[in-house]
Amino acid sequence: MKLPLRVAAWSGAALMLLTVSVVWSLSIGSAGMPVAKVWSILIHQLPFFRSSEPDWTPLEEAIVTQVRLSRIVLAVLVGACLGMAGAGFQGVLRNPLADPYTLGVASGSSVGAALVMTFGLQAMIGMWTVPAAAFVSGLLTVLMVFVFARSNGQMAVETLILTGVIFQAFLGAFVSLMISMSDDEVNRILFWVLGSLSKRTWDHALLVLPFAAAGLPVIAAFASAMNLMTLGERHAAHLGVNVERTKLFVLLASTLVTAAAVSVSGVVGFVGLVVPHLIRLLVGPDYRLIVPLSVIGGGIYVVWADTLARTALSPKEIPLGVLTALVGAPFFAWLLKRRKAGLGRGDA
Repeated sequence: MKLPLRVAAWSGAALMLLTVSVVWSLSIGSAGMPVAKVWSILIHQLPFFRSSEPDWTPLEEAIVTQVRLSRIVLAVLVGACLGMAGAGFQGVLRNPLADPYTLGVASGSSVGAALVMTFGLQAMIGMWTVPAAAFVSGLLTVLMVFVFARSNGQMAVETLILTGVIFQAFLGAFVSLMISMSDDEVNRILFWVLGSLSKRTWDHALLVLPFAAAGLPVIAAFASAMNLMTLGERHAAHLGVNVERTKLFVLLASTLVTAAAVSVSGVVGFVGLVVPHLIRLLVGPDYRLIVPLSVIGGGIYVVWADTLARTALSPKEIPLGVLTALVGAPFFAWLLKRRKAGLGRGDA
């Protein structure tokens, strides 16, 4: 099957699964509303299907349209950002164990959010204070990683990863220090570090949307170059790939979409690790397929995880990052074992 047909077929199947996931998630919740009423409320929002006398309360309508639907849309966007960033990182770093937090984005964003909460600055620019601080600090962290990892105009993959790990560890310790020093905001900081989509609104979804829309075409544009980079940077350069430009553009785009996602959801780990690798197992190593399918697959993964997070122990809510880690950590261990076995057979 030709590539455009493969992309269309796989994308169509993935979008159908995403639609089913959204329908399932919208239909359940702690409010205990019947499924028929939920969908009557949603259909009522369409301009040509408005009934004159709705048989639900304004509170029930707000729960469906302002709480559930906005949260599910945000879950799709956060998952899409983390999925595409994971594909980008794994492509240019040539390592299936890389994820969107490899370069310290998570810890950098956590420092900004924790500083704002510790010093009681949450109301400085209203609801945007914590997301803005998290986004800026995450972006600054990655720029610092680039500066430290760059040598003679180049960024060696091993140096880049090691620098990111060092920054991740250092800034993670800094966040732990602020948690230990904070009395009033310790639970708020911990909840943010653990990741959650609770109490998020349409405004948060609109904040992430432009980054997701801008990031996908940039990363997808370098899909063919990432295919060639799997042969090694030297071989890719001989085949006409501008290796340094590819790494810079893909890493920057992946970092921007990750910082945007983390700024509203907190730290939601393993999405960018698990999803691209599962896609690779399904469709093969072609990044022209992996990148778009990782976007859709990331949305599906986070919608499922967030639905379980808000319903499994209702009325209590499990932090989203905890749930993704409970699934992702065993998968990561399996991936490490599989990779080690492959290296032992000489399949590197």
